[in-house]
This record gives sequence, C-alpha cells and structure tokens, in this order.
Amino acid sequence: MSADTFEIKLPQFEGPFDLLLFFIERDELDIHNISISKITDDFLEYIHRMNSLNIELASEFIVVAATLMRIKARMLLPRFDPEDDELDPRKDLVQKLIEYKKIKLVTGELRVLEHERFLVEKRGTIAEDVRQAALIAEPGEELASFDLYRLLLVYDRLMSKYKKQSEQVVHTVVQYPYSIEQQKKIIADLILLNKKMDFKQILRSSDNRVHFVYNFLAVLEMLQQQLISIQVGLGYNNFWVEEKNLS
Repeated sequence: MSADTFEIKLPQFEGPFDLLLFFIERDELDIHNISISKITDDFLEYIHRMNSLNIELASEFIVVAATLMRIKARMLLPRFDPEDDELDPRKDLVQKLIEYKKIKLVTGELRVLEHERFLVEKRGTIAEDVRQAALIAEPGEELASFDLYRLLLVYDRLMSKYKKQSEQVVHTVVQYPYSIEQQKKIIADLILLNKKMDFKQILRSSDNRVHFVYNFLAVLEMLQQQLISIQVGLGYNNFWVEEKNLS
C-alpha cells in the first residue's frame, strides 16, 4: 500500500471559483488566457479526492465541473476559419473569475473593517448617521446596471463616511449582540412581511455602524446564496431587496 493512501489533508475552499483561483495563482497562469485542459483536470482531481474521502461537495462544484468539461470539449473542436474570433468558449468563465476576484478582495477588506468596527465605536446617534450617509451619493451616479460589485461600492461609500467620523473621539466596546446568521433571519422575516425592502430601510433600522455592518454582510451572504435578489430603486445609489424568484 503506497503512502499516498494515507494522504487525507486537502485544502478547503469557499466555493468552486475560490478553487479555480487557487489553481490559477498556484500555477501562475494568466487569468485572461487560462489553460482549460489543465485547470479542468486539476478541478476534477480535487472533486475525485473529496468524494473518495466521503466529503460532501456543494452542488456548485458539480455545476462548475460540468461547465469546465463543456468548455474543454468545445475547444477541442476544429475551427474551420482560423481567423474566426467568434466567441472564446472561456470568455464567460474568465469574466466570472475576474468579478469573483474583485469581490474576494473587497470582502476581505470588509472583514477587516467589520473587526475594527466591532472593537471601536464612535459616540453618536443613528439618526445623525443616516442623515450624513444620505449626503454621500452624488448626482449622476444612479446605478444603471446593478451587480454585486456595485453593491459593494455603495457599501464602501457609506463606510468611508463612517471611517472619517471615527477619527474623532472613540471608546472601546467589549461586545455586540449581533451575528450574521441572526441578521439574515431578521432580514428574511422583514422581506416575508413587506415583500421587499428599501436598502435605506435596512440602514435606518440599524442601531449603530456595527449593526449596519452585520446587516450588510447578511444581505451579501443571502445574495451569494441566491436567497434574495436586488433591484435598482429610486434615488441615488439605492436599491430594493426582495425574495429570490425561483420560477
């Protein structure tokens, strides 16, 4: 029996795109010109090892595996016109990877900010915070095409305002009675009751900036889990949150 039989330590990934980015960075590949053949083989090998250890995989991994195999098959087909630049089968995948990488970078910064807000809280009132946050948006910046990355930018603008204010007198807070899971349930109940929610309503219902951070991260996680959808609302940089239509 070989030593490989006992090799059960495998890295854990948040999702299939996290795994793909790992392969790209490990092999120093150009994200715009990735080797589909190699990355597909590596991806399937990871799934095979996880299955052999009876580790349950999220359905997203299986979907991406099927997508990779389809792209690989299409790229193996001969092109009758070598100069035909129709659509690179990898285009959609590459675009999603680029967007995911952006989101991963921003959410990493948000986690740091969340931790800082958990430890430090400025004295003030939420009413004044809401009034100040409403002044952040500038004319002409209403979102024409809304996506997750733009959602993060809206959040970043709000927190930038809070960051400037935090340079004033602060005091340390030991603990806050919030959790992302708890806020997800509260938001889900509110959406069920009201059908949809204005994002400003979520902001106004936050007791303080730390509470708002947890509410936003809850919305972000629900969006990633496809539990909710978002629509552009009236006003500058505003949107509605509603239950995901699965039909």
